[in-house]
This record gives sequence, C-alpha cells and structure tokens, in this order.
Amino acid sequence: MKKLLITVLALTSLVFAADFNVWKHSTLHSITQKGEVRVCTEPGYVPFEMRDKHNRIIGLDIDIAKKMAKDMNVKLKLVPTAWDGIISALLTGKCDMIMSGMTITQQRNLKVSFTNPYFLVGQTMLVNKKHKNVKSYKDLDKPGMIITTKLGVTGEIAARKMFKKATIKTFDSESAAVQEVLNNRADAFIYDKPYNELFMAGKGKGRLIFLNQDLTYEPLGIAINHGDPDFLNWLNNFLKQIKNDGTYKHIYKKWLKNTDWLKRVQ
Repeated sequence: MKKLLITVLALTSLVFAADFNVWKHSTLHSITQKGEVRVCTEPGYVPFEMRDKHNRIIGLDIDIAKKMAKDMNVKLKLVPTAWDGIISALLTGKCDMIMSGMTITQQRNLKVSFTNPYFLVGQTMLVNKKHKNVKSYKDLDKPGMIITTKLGVTGEIAARKMFKKATIKTFDSESAAVQEVLNNRADAFIYDKPYNELFMAGKGKGRLIFLNQDLTYEPLGIAINHGDPDFLNWLNNFLKQIKNDGTYKHIYKKWLKNTDWLKRVQ
C-alpha cells in the first residue's frame, strides 16, 4: 500500500510538473509576467482599425483590445503592421496576437490558430428604393438589373457567383459603386456588411433599402500561434463574456450604429 501511495504521488508530481512547464511557455503567462499584451493590427479597415486626425489608432477592434488588456490587468501595446506581413509578425514573436479584422480561412488556419468568431462581415446589399418589395437577392437576378460592387474584392466574387442574369458593374472604389445606386443608374450595390451598415446610418438613410441578408460567410477571429491552448481558452472565454454582459453590444453600436466618430477621422 505504501509503495502504491508513493507511486501515485510520484505520478501526480510528474503531471503537475508537466502542466506547470506548459503554463510557463504559454503566451498568457508571458503577458502577465511582462505586464503588456502586444497586438498586431493594420490600421486601414474602417471601422475596425484606422487612424484618427492625431494619428492614433482607433476602431471596434481597438476597443475590444483595450477591454481585453484591462481584464488581463496589463498594458496594451498596438503594433502597426503591413497586412502582407502580419502573420509573419505573429509567427516571429513581434506580437502576441493579431486583431485586425482578419477573416478566418482554412489557408490561414494552417499557419495560425483562431478564436471563435466575434464578428461576421458577410456580403450584403444596398438596394434602390424603387425595389421596395425585394426580399432576397434572387429577386434582383433578372435581365436588365444592374448590380454594382468594387473591383477585385469578395463582393465582386459573390456577385459573379450569385447573379447569372443581372449585369455586374465594377468600380475602383466602393463609394463610386454605391453612388450609382443613389443616382438611379443601378439597382443594387453589394459589399461588406460593416460598410453597408455605416452607409445606411449616414448617406443612405431614407434613400436606400438595406437588405440585411448575409450572402457569404466571412467570420472574423483573433489569431494566435499554434500550440497554445491556455491562451486560446482565455480569449474564447473573454469573447463569450463581453458578448453576454453588454460590452460587445455597446462597442458595436458605437462604431456601426453611430457615425459621430467619423468627425475624428475626416
């Protein structure tokens, strides 16, 4: 019995030592020890991350990052990073995570781990007011209908995939594409949901119809390095908490239902 007890205690010690060793190498442990969390972000995706008139980085993602750092009881350090090198920056230790409106894709998931989605940026449509009875994008897929979008974005891919009978017209900017609908030269505009929500809160209010039906599934997540279950667990629990305690709702309304912040960037 004594030998059995000694064996059990020895095995328990080994398990504890292994768990402690894993914790020591966790990014979460490193963050709490340094008192700082480093977040890679590319400030060019309105309203998630952008620079204001004073060159400060602001946006929906930034507010979430600030709340995250507060809950960790550490300082937040934003690491502005070019988009084409942002995953490399994470992999080489220049930051602890990527929070930059990053869509979760299978290709990216091979390189990094993602949290549960915290936002969906599926393609949606702004429709000319004359089509007040339209309930679905399918109602607009007819000869003679004109659908606009920006050249080379996921909106164009979705438009060409879903609209086989309507005419697709692309423009160099989203503003030029949606203006065609406002000027009655097109029937609908397809683009990212956040952009369309903001447009409807401003110039499109009372002038267009927001067809709030996601045409694509484009979830955003926080990216971290592979092999860090403790950190991933903490982040997923954090996202769940803010989505259920009103924090996320407040941030969402601030950046997507209200346009007061536009004065800070224009």
